[in-house]
Amino acid sequence: MDTETIRLVLDVSRSGSFAAAARAHGLDPSSVSRTVSQAERELGIRIFQRTTRNFSPTEAGERLLERLGPLLDEFDRTRADIRSEQSQLNGMVRLTASVAYGHTCILPLLEKFREDFPELRLELILTDDKLDLVRERIDIAVRLGPFVEGDVICSKLCGTQYRVCASPAYLARAPALKKPADLTNHAALLFALGGFRTRWMFKRDNKRITEISVEGSFIISNALSLHAAARSGLGPVLLADWLIGDDIEQGRLIDVFPDYDVTATTFETAAWIVYPSRSYVPARVRKTIDFLRMQLGA
Repeated sequence: MDTETIRLVLDVSRSGSFAAAARAHGLDPSSVSRTVSQAERELGIRIFQRTTRNFSPTEAGERLLERLGPLLDEFDRTRADIRSEQSQLNGMVRLTASVAYGHTCILPLLEKFREDFPELRLELILTDDKLDLVRERIDIAVRLGPFVEGDVICSKLCGTQYRVCASPAYLARAPALKKPADLTNHAALLFALGGFRTRWMFKRDNKRITEISVEGSFIISNALSLHAAARSGLGPVLLADWLIGDDIEQGRLIDVFPDYDVTATTFETAAWIVYPSRSYVPARVRKTIDFLRMQLGA
């Protein structure tokens, strides 16, 4: 039986007649009678003793109704509490992102987040592991890549571009870097992921893709450390625009090939907002998602 059937059976008992319960629910009395009969068949008991003059619960029916009443009341209270919680802007939001993206893009927003939502608490989980959102009870993830796998809801936060860059000090002493093929004369700083450590791909004016093999003395597993190594003059590096944008603007790093699109995987990649379910998203989670889209979205 579903909750509406239970509610109807209880109202029949409390009102003392099918007709009264039917009026309360806006139904035809015959429809109420059929619903009660169906419930009796499902349960395998007779709930009400019915004659032309008398109407009363059976002994089994009384025991059933005594237990169902408090259960339904508790269900209604729980549902009301959850709905109230869903609409309130307080409590905890658990957000995960990669170490580099969280450090570079999310940490600078925390003060504004606190100003906008003073009653919210944010647990920021920075890790390069792809955490299971359901098992880890995480509300929101920011994931990087061409797409997001898994049974989750995702939407594009902003596109990502990769650039080859190096420090002015490195470029002043190193062999010339005029074209992508010149990278073969350099010890690049390599990211310890798939193609990032073996070859970089270049495309100019949406024309043919050129793959350049890269080698280097240092293979580093963390984008922040790669960034720091490039700034200290250890070699050219392939990094995302959101990580190096300020450095290029202020001259700490030089975009070596500004006329090329560059990647190690695919030219279409992005940052994605990911959350476990579209249904019953609490207000605190919805507002946090909206905040991230407003501050970081394209």
